[in-house]
Amino acid sequence: MPAVAANGLTIEYESLGDPSSPAIVLIMGLGMQLVGWPDDFCRLLAAEGYRVVRFDNRDCGLSSRIRGRRWSSPLLAFAAARLGLPVLAPYSLEDMAKDTVGLMDALGIEKAHVVGASMGGMIAQVLAARFPNRLLSLTSMMSASGRRRFARPRKEALRVFLHRPPAHADTAAVIAYLVEVFTVIGSPGFPTQRPLLQQRISGWVRRAYDPAGTTRQLLAVLASGDRRRLLQRIVAPTLVIHGADDPLVPVEAGRDTARNVPGARLRIIDGMGHDLPDALLPTLAREIAGHCRSSVAGAAAAR
Repeated sequence: MPAVAANGLTIEYESLGDPSSPAIVLIMGLGMQLVGWPDDFCRLLAAEGYRVVRFDNRDCGLSSRIRGRRWSSPLLAFAAARLGLPVLAPYSLEDMAKDTVGLMDALGIEKAHVVGASMGGMIAQVLAARFPNRLLSLTSMMSASGRRRFARPRKEALRVFLHRPPAHADTAAVIAYLVEVFTVIGSPGFPTQRPLLQQRISGWVRRAYDPAGTTRQLLAVLASGDRRRLLQRIVAPTLVIHGADDPLVPVEAGRDTARNVPGARLRIIDGMGHDLPDALLPTLAREIAGHCRSSVAGAAAAR
């Protein structure tokens, strides 16, 4: 896969579809690499007539690592965030939004439809608010506004995240742990068979695995705090997609996000958790492609 220099970093990316077509830029979530966007999903969007760009966020996959900066321990950061106090993080969600802008600049993409999942949805929200002239539309998936009241995971999801394997764990132990994580947070209405899940996660881990980078990304999320005022500045046509059965980021967080983005449309999907199951890929691709088309049509009608 190719890489570009963007915002002072090296960003690994992949582009599918005709480079002259309107672009959809996909931003993945916490600790997730570009391969977390399923190949079939990307192909479905490309078949709708779009150039699809997915990439590794900083501190993840094959993109640059951010080292040598001061940051809080995760426990202190969680405590500070819960009390509404500042969190010392090595970078911010705004920095990560600037990475996306830098990638777009390097690829010659003036404006794009931006789709973010989980933490990627938060980055996409910041991007839409801070760089409104770079977005054709926004889709925020299984994400949140940063309002703590609605961001509490279910006990089973919190439990599995708190029992991470030790730093010296071998590859097999890491894969087994991540399989358990995705089993717990996955879509109860559209479960992925365990052997297939294990195969996919094995590929992700063998491509790149960096828990320290994931921790730094988490600190960026915690440091961002409540973004509702920022969301109210978004002018891009916005679609909010959320699973009704998301155990990690509860569905009320999606409703709260939609309430705080002017004119946002909310789509809640029964049986969907905090993943992108194969059975839902056609539905998700149709929803997003339809939103992209209607956003451009609406903008043209308004001129």
